[in-house]
Amino acid sequence: MKITKEVKTGALVLLGIILFIFGFNYLKGKNLLESTNVYYTEFNYNALSQSSVVTVKGNAVGKITDISYDYKTGKTRVAFFVNEQLQFSKNSIVRMYQTGLMGGNALSIIVSKEGEPAKPGDVLQSEVEIGLITSLSKNFSGLSNNLDSTLKSTDTLVSSLNKVVNDQSEKGLKNTIKQLNETLKSFETTSNTVNGLISKNNENITTILEGFKKTSQDLAILTADLKDAQLKQTIETLNKTVTSLNNVLAKVDSGEGSLGKLLNDDGFYNNIEAATKEMEALLRDIKLHPKRYFRILSKKEIPYTEESPN
Repeated sequence: MKITKEVKTGALVLLGIILFIFGFNYLKGKNLLESTNVYYTEFNYNALSQSSVVTVKGNAVGKITDISYDYKTGKTRVAFFVNEQLQFSKNSIVRMYQTGLMGGNALSIIVSKEGEPAKPGDVLQSEVEIGLITSLSKNFSGLSNNLDSTLKSTDTLVSSLNKVVNDQSEKGLKNTIKQLNETLKSFETTSNTVNGLISKNNENITTILEGFKKTSQDLAILTADLKDAQLKQTIETLNKTVTSLNNVLAKVDSGEGSLGKLLNDDGFYNNIEAATKEMEALLRDIKLHPKRYFRILSKKEIPYTEESPN
């Protein structure tokens, strides 16, 4: 069967129309060969573009198909489709976020399994994630104010430093540095004087150091001699002697032995005292009446009479 040129031309025109429709819808974000589900969400402003990607946890699952302004509510309605295999509930949230520093936004579905499953045509809740550029633009005014305050404080500090440096009073920095220089010069003069004094008395200082060295050597020899003299053994012997003496004194104090009894016997003390008194009376009588005791000098015996106490 022979195909005429007219049939070929008609087929090419029809194929071209089909390809044009398919390509036009593809550029708008629609894939006529793919089964899709269309959902809706709303924002207070429009920062999206058609064919922007729709993701779930960073994975592309769909695209935006249409963006329109609702004159009744004053909001931007966004229509998007997702793959039929994606299952989520009406409690899921559609989040608009920045895709990079150079701009460009996309949608992300925060999937929730709780609640009634979502169906094509449902309007889902939305939120906007603040990106880096937006955050900087919002905080730039505060940052500018803080920077301005910091610059003013810096200017005040520099002015104060200039006043201190240029202060010509007694408390000024220049005067203080001048006094410090004078002090350093005086110290240098004193140092030179001390160096000269040391140079003049170098021989005396050397003699003193040699004498100190000899004294140190003598002390070392004396220490060695004391060590060889067995001083430790002598001290131990002295300690034993003192301990024995303490034991003897303890026995005497307790009345043990002849010396202890002699010192602790009250009767013996009384007898000694009485004998001392009688001896004292005898000596007094001999002094007063010597003839009574020396018969060779006396012809007549003189009887003894006890003197009455005064």
